Amino acid sequence: MVVQTPPRLYSIEEYLTLEEIAEFRSEYRNGEIVAMTGGSINHNRIIRNLSRLLELGLQEQPYEVFISDLRLWIPRYQQYTYPDILIIKGEPIFQEGRNDTVINPSIIFEILSKSTRSRDRGDKFTYYRSIPEFQEYILIDQYQFHIEQFSKTSEGNWLFKESDDEDGLLTLASANCQIPHRQIYERVNFDQKDEG
Repeated sequence: MVVQTPPRLYSIEEYLTLEEIAEFRSEYRNGEIVAMTGGSINHNRIIRNLSRLLELGLQEQPYEVFISDLRLWIPRYQQYTYPDILIIKGEPIFQEGRNDTVINPSIIFEILSKSTRSRDRGDKFTYYRSIPEFQEYILIDQYQFHIEQFSKTSEGNWLFKESDDEDGLLTLASANCQIPHRQIYERVNFDQKDEG
């Protein structure tokens, strides 16, 4: 009979100390440290495209776009994550005692991969919804034209929209910004055999 050893649990302080010297980023999940997988070329192309398009689309609005190196703290669930793209309305609010970890995203984008799609659609969305400022969640499939969008209503409900339309338009519900799907997927090669 094989006995499985439970994973070692780390304190928040241990995680943050290890993360400062780590060569690769890891998420913190209620005591567990989970290494993040590397992104594929399509994943990187979509992040690059979105970042550029969002910066242009949100000009002269009170939003700031951050890409995957900015850590997010979700206190209710004791989670540290690195969303692919997060957008903050107004000034960033940092976790107490930190200047590298924010707590107030308004919009989050995740680029779906085979290894992350279930978590991005499930647990992560649950965790993100505990953030008071959080208004919109957009999931971009890197293997085909497919965009899922969750928008919070004024009553606190979440509306779901999805599109496979290559000629479609992503319209942010919480900001004045529209992005053509084709521009999100510019130079993305769906025939590329990415493992991500």
